[in-house]
Amino acid sequence: MTSKLSHVREDGSLAMVDVGAKASTARTARAQARVRLSDAAANALRDATLAKGDAFAAAQLAGIMAAKRTDELIPLAHPIPLGAVDVAFAWDDATTLRIESRATTVGQTGVEMQAMVAASVAALTIYDMCKAVDKGIVVESVRLIEKTGGKSGDWRIAE
Repeated sequence: MTSKLSHVREDGSLAMVDVGAKASTARTARAQARVRLSDAAANALRDATLAKGDAFAAAQLAGIMAAKRTDELIPLAHPIPLGAVDVAFAWDDATTLRIESRATTVGQTGVEMQAMVAASVAALTIYDMCKAVDKGIVVESVRLIEKTGGKSGDWRIAE
């Protein structure tokens, strides 16, 4: 069986990609997640009246911590030294929260998974902080929006 997937061997078994001979380069990745909330949950989040406390601070910290542990969550992800991780929030409309994360490193492999894990876990933390107000909150649209560096070069989502 011939595979073009980098983590699949000829026999179909999985393998971690060998990046040992690759040159270290500066790499960045940005990812995004969206959280759709009810009016009540969005207002409680915006007004900082949630019983559990500061949801934005908790979600920001959770996203950063998760990015640092990506290799423990994603089986074939490499442990990499992160230069920085940032998680930010903006409202797309009255009830849709956009979470954007950015991860950087100088290394032999990219930080796309770290950025995506940061955005995902931050979104799940918003859900956790707001679920007492509304359990119907939807986490959606987790995606990579940009990456720079490495052999494959720069990439940005077409919008």
